[in-house]
Amino acid sequence: MFALIALTAAFWFLNPMLVPKAPFTMEQIDAAMRQSIEDKPLASAAARAYDAIIPSVVRVVGLMSDGDDGSDDREHGNFERGVGTGVVIIDNGTILTNLHVINGAKKIKVSFFDGSESEAVVLNTQPENDLAVLRAKTIPDDLEAATMRSTADLASGDRVIAVGFPFGIGPSVSEGVVSGLKRQFRSPDGQQMLTNLIQFDAAANPGNSGGPLVTMDGEVVGIVTAILNPNRQRVFIGIGFAVPIENAAAAAGMPPF
Repeated sequence: MFALIALTAAFWFLNPMLVPKAPFTMEQIDAAMRQSIEDKPLASAAARAYDAIIPSVVRVVGLMSDGDDGSDDREHGNFERGVGTGVVIIDNGTILTNLHVINGAKKIKVSFFDGSESEAVVLNTQPENDLAVLRAKTIPDDLEAATMRSTADLASGDRVIAVGFPFGIGPSVSEGVVSGLKRQFRSPDGQQMLTNLIQFDAAANPGNSGGPLVTMDGEVVGIVTAILNPNRQRVFIGIGFAVPIENAAAAAGMPPF
């Protein structure tokens, strides 16, 4: 009997599969995590926000001439165009953009993330906030609407990205922070004063107009509408403005947050 007990004890202690392992120390856990991140770095917060919003971002072109079909072929003359950005807010093809992007256009064309294009019509405008609501005539089967978020808890210093087509190039993304809230901006011609704006420093240039200002969670808090440049050369010097999404949603007839 004693021999059987001794043999059983020896089996338990000598079998490495049955010997309980010591718990990992904090140093070992930290080293393992560092090694894992080194082997496969995590995407930046801005990259994740971009991935979340980009399926909902569209290029908006206002065709100002009856002879302009929207193609890039300028063989028959240089057409004046309004080129900007929009963001899908309802998956039936409802799009928010800036009024100044499509103001005076004979026809409006939008290009979706999947490369498809469609004509669009104006559903509503909100001139006091430089906003326009469009509806695409044809949409992709898997069109995604952006997620919108209240600006109630938005604060100076919060990180944001601006996504759009600066100078027609894009989609392009830039990162920055909210620089201030409840700002005012007077249009370069002095004819309009926009109020209650979000000030931000993510790079924006002509073509970004109408694009989304997005949190690191991938949620839209504003519509990019203007940049400040005392020299009026239409290039970014570090101060951009966006209309809060509450105003933009109201233009589309959506309920407040």
